[in-house]
Amino acid sequence: MKSIYLGIDISKKTLDICLLDKSVSTFYKISNTIKNIDTFFKKIIKKHTDIFVAMENTGYYNDYLYQVLAHTQCKVYVIDPKHIKRSIGLVRGKNDKVDAKRIAVFIERNHQDFQCWKPVSEQIKSMKILLSQRNHKIKLRSGLKQQNSELKMLTKTKAITKIIQLNQQQIRQLNYQIATLEHLIQLEINQDVELKRNIIRILSIPGIGKITAWTIAVKTNGFTRLTNPRKLACFAGVVPFEQQSGTSLKTKPRVSKMADSQLKTTLQMAAMRAVRMENELKFYYEKKVKQGKNKMSVLNAVRNKLLHIAMAVIRNQTFYQNRLF
Repeated sequence: MKSIYLGIDISKKTLDICLLDKSVSTFYKISNTIKNIDTFFKKIIKKHTDIFVAMENTGYYNDYLYQVLAHTQCKVYVIDPKHIKRSIGLVRGKNDKVDAKRIAVFIERNHQDFQCWKPVSEQIKSMKILLSQRNHKIKLRSGLKQQNSELKMLTKTKAITKIIQLNQQQIRQLNYQIATLEHLIQLEINQDVELKRNIIRILSIPGIGKITAWTIAVKTNGFTRLTNPRKLACFAGVVPFEQQSGTSLKTKPRVSKMADSQLKTTLQMAAMRAVRMENELKFYYEKKVKQGKNKMSVLNAVRNKLLHIAMAVIRNQTFYQNRLF
């Protein structure tokens, strides 16, 4: 069966598409609207049966494509931009047309190494947006708190006092908005019985609070992808890798910088909470520190263990059992 490969470079207003058919490239440029995308794919599907579609994840700009492709038989792949960039070697210059071709060539050569994209539930889609908005509000609040902290070190004047009051007003508004967003997230979870049960299961793990549980649920598309704990740990950047080459290069295993920073940060906070509570992870942490291990390395191991435990309770449909009691 003849296969064709579509590489799509996405921007806010337009889509640059490269159709690769037996090494012959054909280029298209369409508006990033549901109507135009639907019309384009209907024409392509009439002419071809085995269609591979690849794109980079650009956040909200992918949404119209997702809506159309969810109702087709195309094999769809959403690739990390870093993966494509590192695969093409030394290059000079770029534009949207060239980027689309690079994506098409990449998926032609490597599609067997990736899982196809699958549509997520409406609850997970809403949770992603709400969590993203919450994280944005958290950053704004942290900035305002930092400003107030620095302003309080200055000589008090009427202007400085007024600025501090304005900042405190905004902080109160942000607190209300953050609480509202968290309430909306919980409402979305309540609509999906299985998702709610799984989140309750991982909330039973020491150190994992609602934000960590929600983040894991979102990053795994409702526990349907990255369910292998090792792959999830690599994705979160908590697995140390060896750097060795001949006799000239040999370093201690270190975690990779190529990781999901949001998941990694929430896991760090979860690990710090876990080692302060009475459970096996605290016992493990204290034991390793007494043996002379670096505290941050041990905390990283705790992050790894938290992910393995979380995936185990989901797989076994059970709750965490604290064996210290």
